[in-house]
Amino acid sequence: MYLFAKTFYIKFRLSNTFLDHPIYIYTMKIILCSIGKPHDTNLKVAIEDFAKRINNYYPVEWLIVPPPKNAGVLSADDLKKAEASIVMQQLNKEDYLVLLDERGKNISSLDLAEMLQQRGNESTKRVVFLIGGAFGVDKTIFKRANFTWGLSKLVFPHMIVRLVLAEQVYRACSIIRNEKYHHS
Repeated sequence: MYLFAKTFYIKFRLSNTFLDHPIYIYTMKIILCSIGKPHDTNLKVAIEDFAKRINNYYPVEWLIVPPPKNAGVLSADDLKKAEASIVMQQLNKEDYLVLLDERGKNISSLDLAEMLQQRGNESTKRVVFLIGGAFGVDKTIFKRANFTWGLSKLVFPHMIVRLVLAEQVYRACSIIRNEKYHHS
C-alpha cells in the first residue's frame, strides 16, 4: 500500500485486494481571495503564517485579484462590475462562496467552524472567502454568494481584514480538530 498526496486529492492503491483501481478521496480546498494590491509588507508575514497553519488542515491558497488597469477612470459602479467580472471568471460553479461584507451576518468562531465542517461533510471541493474591492462588490457577487459574512459593523482596511480572515479560518480549523488554540 502506498500513499500519494497531491493538492486536490489523496490517492490510495491497495495491492492484492478486490480493488483493481485507485480510490480517490477529495479534500476540500480553501481559497482566500481579495481584490486589491498584494499583501502589505508589515502584515505579510502574519498573513502567510496563518495560511501555512491552515494548510495543516486543508489545502489553502491566497488569490489576490488586481484591480482593473483602468480603475482610476471608472465610476464606483463600473469598477465593481469590472471586478465582479474578473472574480466570476475565477469561480467554479460548484464553489461555495463566502462574501465578506459589513452588512453580512455576524457569526462566532464556533459558527464558522461548524460551517467549514458542514462544507467538508458535503464534499464541497472549494470554499472561497472573498474580500471585495475598495467600493465593495457588485450585486452579481452578492447573488452568487452562498453566505455573506460580516466580521463587524465597523469598516476595516483590507489588509487588516486579510489577517483577521486568515486567523479566523485557522481558529475554525483548530476548533474542528478540538485543539487548544481556541478558548471558549
